[in-house]
Amino acid sequence: MPKPNPDTIFALSSGRGPAAIAVVRISGPRAGAALKALSGKIPAPRQAALARIRNPDPLADNEIIDEALALWFPAPQSETGEDVAELQLHGGRAVIAAVLAALGRIEGLRPAEAGEFTRRAFENGKLDLTAVEGLADLVAAETQGQRRQAFRQMKGLLGNRAESWRQRLIQALALVEAHIDFSDEADVQNSAHGNLLAPALAIARELDVEIAAALADSRTGERLREGLVVAIAGPPNAGKSTLLNRIARREAAIVSPYAGTTRDVIEVHLDLLGWPVTLLDTAGIRDTEDPVELEGVRRARERAAAADLVLWVVDAGEAGQNRPKSIKKAQNDPQNWLIRNKIDLLQGRNESNVTSRRSSEHKSDPKKALKNIVNKELTHKNESEASKNEPIFNISAVTGEGFDQLLAQLARYAEGFLAGAEQAVVTRERHRLALNEVLAALRRAQGGDVAGHEDLLAEELRIAARALGRLTGRVDVEDILDVIFRDFCIGK
Repeated sequence: MPKPNPDTIFALSSGRGPAAIAVVRISGPRAGAALKALSGKIPAPRQAALARIRNPDPLADNEIIDEALALWFPAPQSETGEDVAELQLHGGRAVIAAVLAALGRIEGLRPAEAGEFTRRAFENGKLDLTAVEGLADLVAAETQGQRRQAFRQMKGLLGNRAESWRQRLIQALALVEAHIDFSDEADVQNSAHGNLLAPALAIARELDVEIAAALADSRTGERLREGLVVAIAGPPNAGKSTLLNRIARREAAIVSPYAGTTRDVIEVHLDLLGWPVTLLDTAGIRDTEDPVELEGVRRARERAAAADLVLWVVDAGEAGQNRPKSIKKAQNDPQNWLIRNKIDLLQGRNESNVTSRRSSEHKSDPKKALKNIVNKELTHKNESEASKNEPIFNISAVTGEGFDQLLAQLARYAEGFLAGAEQAVVTRERHRLALNEVLAALRRAQGGDVAGHEDLLAEELRIAARALGRLTGRVDVEDILDVIFRDFCIGK
């Protein structure tokens, strides 16, 4: 049965108007009364009916607000497990405002808080916590890969497996407790299992292998949720913001010829051929005494060190601007690509060289001669960097020269980085922590001689079962519910 809740809540569950259709949802014990107050009737369950929505305020003289489709979902066969009503209105701002105001005047109704519909679905057993998190990820998904992963999670990819593991743990625990409580009775001693500890430990070993396999995924599930994080870093005026804008295909960052324009980290989320990528435009890294710029440099170093990939952007015409060692960190040093930007200006610097050769090479193509000179200079610089084993790209973020090759390589890198992530069972750090706790308890249970220590074995199995219960939300989760639901939108 649904968990009793005295409040009836309502909210706009579709996007803000104006729009073709607006969906207003009502959930709680007075949902039917509210629907009848507005439309004069309650339609047959799960069947859409045309209704005239009226203002129930006596002072409004029963004014018609809109014509809408009304739907009725009596408990417990509803999304929240409570009585639920839904109005599909015309999506004008005035219509939405009038209906929400009318609902607010009905006794026992109040506006819903963020995520409250989904929270009631969880409390009434319609969803477990992993499905709730999958739903949140589905709403937030920006790429097809993220959408597919979130949908699988919402439909029980991890939750169903975790519940199966928990049931098997309970079975193992029952065997151990039977051994402890009835070991001196003949029917237990002569049971088909013989020693009841052996099958219990066999279950623990099987679960150890299965859970360890789920965790051995190189965190690909979390990677797909969060996306590939690419930091664009380098000295001031190297063209970092221009490169960000070209990749993002919009003016996301301010571009200026003055050093120190970018003071804070700018984030841009984009879909790169179906793969989620977060670009970080960071402050130019240099020695400075300006306290504001100094903080920007500190943040730039910190975010670059934490990124999955660093595009270190330098002016192609200036030497000695390779990535400084201070960007690196002791562990998980990110992959680094050296981006030699502004090759269009480098070509301009060599125009005079081409002009001086025209008298002796009057039959040659000036553009070809210029290209040869530029390529020779870039090749010389690239060879000097070859020992560092860092991919090098020569581009112009202004003209786009070399940009397509960089973007294609970036897409390939994202594909390799996130390959197989859609099938990952673990998609959040919370999942990983809970499963690691389960795994640790199982391994303690298997360690050493359990003879004479059956009570310790039982306790470790209980710890593992409780950890799986917290994963799905069956036990001890009140302290994390607010964290999970705080990022939901109102109306969901």
